[in-house]
Amino acid sequence: MTAVKRQSGITLIELMIVVAIIGIIAAIALPSYNRYVENARAADAKSALMSLANAMERFHTQNMTYAGASVGSAAGAIFPDEAPLDGSAKFYDLVITSQSAIAFRIEAQPKNGQGGGTIALLSNGQRVNWD
Repeated sequence: MTAVKRQSGITLIELMIVVAIIGIIAAIALPSYNRYVENARAADAKSALMSLANAMERFHTQNMTYAGASVGSAAGAIFPDEAPLDGSAKFYDLVITSQSAIAFRIEAQPKNGQGGGTIALLSNGQRVNWD
């Protein structure tokens, strides 16, 4: 009598099933993760806009006008011109799109592949595209 010897290991079919399952999970998880990252970056841009609005109010208190306020790294700029404020990768440009003696509009404009639209904040507190 001879004993039948069984082989151990996995078959090609089992391996293909595992690869298919991993592919399905990745197809579901990756877009969700990308949305989460974009939402986190947008939240950081909103926070930067609020801080810029505070800087605009300080400028107005000192000068009795919003006109003349600027962002960037030049001398006299009241706030940085990119968000997030910390870190090296920047995903939004902070821009003062209009300003007068009594009103302003500031925007966070997406860049570097950041999805979503422009986020804006007006001097009267109105928020545009803050979803």
